[in-house]
Amino acid sequence: MAVPTYRFHCTDGHVAIIDPVGIGIADRAQIRVHAGDAARFAMERVGAGLDWADWIVDVHDGQGRRVLVLPFRDVAVWSRAA
Repeated sequence: MAVPTYRFHCTDGHVAIIDPVGIGIADRAQIRVHAGDAARFAMERVGAGLDWADWIVDVHDGQGRRVLVLPFRDVAVWSRAA
């Protein structure tokens, strides 16, 4: 059985960081974890000084269906709590 592929795009509705490849994830519970990782990567590597308040991780499955929207502000809360 093939492992489903998910793409983790980041956007504020005007600018986007597109995930052209995606990643295979067998356990759907791990989608949210990887979305948080994608947001943290963008905030740390793309522009630590930018205002990320309106950004989201927009996760789509291999057929292009949206499976999760994770606001960056929720990820920032996780990071402070960890």
